[in-house]
Amino acid sequence: MNERTPLEEVRGYLASHGLAAGPVEVGMALRSLGRLASEGAVRATVAALRRDSVGAGPLEDLLGLPGVTDVLVNGPDEVYLDRGDGLQRAPFAFADDAEVRRIAVRLAASVGRRLDDGSPFVDARLPTGVRVHAILGALTDRGTCLSLRVPRSVPLTLDGWVAGGTMAAAAADLLRAVVGHRLAFLVSGGTGTGKTTLLASLLGLVPHEERIVVVEDSRELAPDHPHCLRLEARAANAEGAGAVSLTDLVRQALRMRPDRLVVGEVRGAELVDLLMALNTGHEGGCGTVHANSAADVPARLEALGTLGGLGRAAVHAQLAAALDLVVHVRRLGDGTRWVAEVHLVRQDRATGLCEAVPAVRFRPGEPADWLAAGSDLRRLVAG
Repeated sequence: MNERTPLEEVRGYLASHGLAAGPVEVGMALRSLGRLASEGAVRATVAALRRDSVGAGPLEDLLGLPGVTDVLVNGPDEVYLDRGDGLQRAPFAFADDAEVRRIAVRLAASVGRRLDDGSPFVDARLPTGVRVHAILGALTDRGTCLSLRVPRSVPLTLDGWVAGGTMAAAAADLLRAVVGHRLAFLVSGGTGTGKTTLLASLLGLVPHEERIVVVEDSRELAPDHPHCLRLEARAANAEGAGAVSLTDLVRQALRMRPDRLVVGEVRGAELVDLLMALNTGHEGGCGTVHANSAADVPARLEALGTLGGLGRAAVHAQLAAALDLVVHVRRLGDGTRWVAEVHLVRQDRATGLCEAVPAVRFRPGEPADWLAAGSDLRRLVAG
């Protein structure tokens, strides 16, 4: 919009006079404010007002860019994009924090969530599938912050991972065998490393006659599979009622005759129910977990298991019987996602504790590095 036509002034005029944001009304507002009211100025102002009043406002154009996976707003002056190769500064800024807050509040309201000084943060999924997290400026040093995660419009296959330079061909062959032999696994990695995308790719390999039931905190997994049911947890409403936890959903999923039970992200007490399910005939279960390395996963799961009331020994006993391996993904130095290694889950007979033992590592442009535990992994996938 022409900078001689401040959007806030036009919006204020229309609101105070009870006018819609149509061309005639906007032209009237511009003239009354002493602004240029040419056809081009009116058209640009109408477009800006409408863009700012629906969806993510001016961020909609960024969300629609090819390959964008994340749009991050650090207050009004900093907007970043991720197209799969690390964060990049976007050539865009908001007028002020009030504009960012207005968009955040509108996004929260669009899914029936409250965002105000009494409830200053929200995590939700929009009807478009975009996951939004917002936190108001009262809790940050930059002003209102938004984190928008864009779902893939087309599921990525393992061949797509290899072609995109984010997975070695040997890793793809191994993971196909893991799924085919119904091994139980977790995909580990940090935020934004592609854990959910990889899990969706692997679920697409599940035979079509099998029934997949997915449990998620916020619906993100969309595997290319004809028989996949997706259950989504629900936060409490404004009155504090109506919450449905992941633990609730895992228990319900077990009554839905799943051939494969999937927890999109293991993050709390639901781990206990998942481990028990994997120990009672539900082979091939899987999920993702946040961890800095595959070696850290057992300790991470131990901590989560205590949230579900299991002691340390019980968690490791369940883990040893339930989980076969961990697939770790990470970011390379240039920001590219990469499927880095596969670890086997083993229990130390002396201590009873589980550890993730490296079996194979993958480096870009190099042959797979099979380690001592690799022979055991080969036997597992040879079945």
